[in-house]
This record gives sequence, C-alpha cells and structure tokens, in this order.
Amino acid sequence: MYATIMTEAKSTTGAMPERAEPAELIRRVAERRDKAALSALFVQFAPRIKSMMLRLGVDAAHAEDLAQEAMLSVWRKAHFYSPDKGAASTWIFTIARNLRIDAARRQSNRPYVDLEGIEVESEAPHGHALLEQSQIVARVSKALEVLPEEQREVVRLSFIKEMSQSEIAQRVGIPLGTVKSRLRLAYDRLRPLLEDLH
Repeated sequence: MYATIMTEAKSTTGAMPERAEPAELIRRVAERRDKAALSALFVQFAPRIKSMMLRLGVDAAHAEDLAQEAMLSVWRKAHFYSPDKGAASTWIFTIARNLRIDAARRQSNRPYVDLEGIEVESEAPHGHALLEQSQIVARVSKALEVLPEEQREVVRLSFIKEMSQSEIAQRVGIPLGTVKSRLRLAYDRLRPLLEDLH
C-alpha cells in the first residue's frame, strides 16, 4: 500500500508547494487523504528518520524500512495529530522512535515490563527537569564550539532549523555529498563529548 501511495503521489507533487509547513501537510493528509502532501512529508522526513536510525545503531536496510513504516503510520494516524500538543516534526519523530522500540522488543528474548498500570507524570517540566535541560543545552552548545564553522553550520541547519540535507546543500551552496560528509564528521566529533546524555 505504501508503494502505491508514493507512486501515485509522484504524479501530483507538482501541485504541492516546495516547502509547505509539516503541520499543514499533515492536516491535508488527515482531511483529504492528500497523497501529494504525504509525498512532501516523505521528502522532508524519511531521510532524516533514516539518518536518526543509523545514528542509533540500526543497520541501513532496517533504518530504511523503519523510515517507510513511520511515513505509512503518518498516513494512517494523521487525524490524531494536534498542533496544540507540539511540533509536527516532534510527532513524526516520536512515531519513528516508537516503531524502533517496538522492533527492538520483538527481536529481544528478554521480557518487557508491562507499563499499563503505571501512572505517568505530567509532561510539564519540574524545576529539576528544567535545570537538567538547561545543563544539557549548555553542554551541547559547548560541544558545538569544538566544530569547525562549516560543520557547525550544517548541524545547526539540520537540527535547529530542521532542514533536509538537500535543502542545506541549496541554502549553503555546496554539493549534497559535502553536506553528508560534514554532518558525518560532526557526529563523529560530537559523539564522545555527548554519549553519556543518551
């Protein structure tokens, strides 16, 4: 079904603005089952989801599968998304993250604790959480300072501006391969500085 949606969407993507807001695209999918909107979401998010999976240690084929599965879930669950509850990108990456956790659970021999009866605290950050969050932000900012300016720029555009690698290449005026190379070098340099934050 996913392949059919994407094939059909390719013929209609001309009607879709080049860079529509993700929340608007999700609304179109929810209200109109707009395949062109799904295609635009796929272009924006599938490569980033795959990249996230690879950084989390998932092999390339499985990372690709999880990215496609996440986008199919966006198609099926678009009506559940509410802009009031957070950014569209956060919602999409949460879907992807949950799919990865589910896949890991299916592959593991160890039983998982049933969390159904556990009460979850409010998501509103407490004083301690706010302090911890600000300390993390400070550490990440300090770690970014060790990067050369050209690597820092692509990391900032990728994670803060949430731009795809091809959009970064266009914005900065460099080849896509150079963007990928700079991001990879930046991750390799940042990983030892931030690995205990996971």
